[in-house]
Amino acid sequence: MIRFTDVTLRRGAKILLEHVSVVIHPGEKVGLVGANGSGKSSLFALLCDALHADEGDLALPPGWRVAHVAQEARASEKSALDYVIDGDTGLRELETQIASHDDGEGDAIGHHGNALAELHTAYGDIGGYTVTARAEALLLGLGFMLADTQSQVATFSG
Repeated sequence: MIRFTDVTLRRGAKILLEHVSVVIHPGEKVGLVGANGSGKSSLFALLCDALHADEGDLALPPGWRVAHVAQEARASEKSALDYVIDGDTGLRELETQIASHDDGEGDAIGHHGNALAELHTAYGDIGGYTVTARAEALLLGLGFMLADTQSQVATFSG
């Protein structure tokens, strides 16, 4: 669970959070809304360990990672869908390994098939075969249209 205990967060003289305590349990969904400059990005930076609370404590379970996409992205030739999927570096690494085995760069003949099968099993175990559908669902949930998911990433700011 994520636990904020008596957290105060300031940016300059402005108090964004004052003596906030909250617990977010695994599986709970939390939305954060507020006017520009109200501290949404600062709170997220606190979760990502890019900022530290002025007072109080933030606790995340060991081994948990906070995933995020920057508010501003550089223009890219990649589609929005590929941009999202690229965030899973482990999945992309497995895809590279599978491609190198498919291209005949695998190990000795007797082990090539087994190694490739193990890579495909690992790929399935981390959701590689459903990654496109999940990434599309994520983008649709953020307000993208399905056609936008195949479009190049344009510079935007939030």
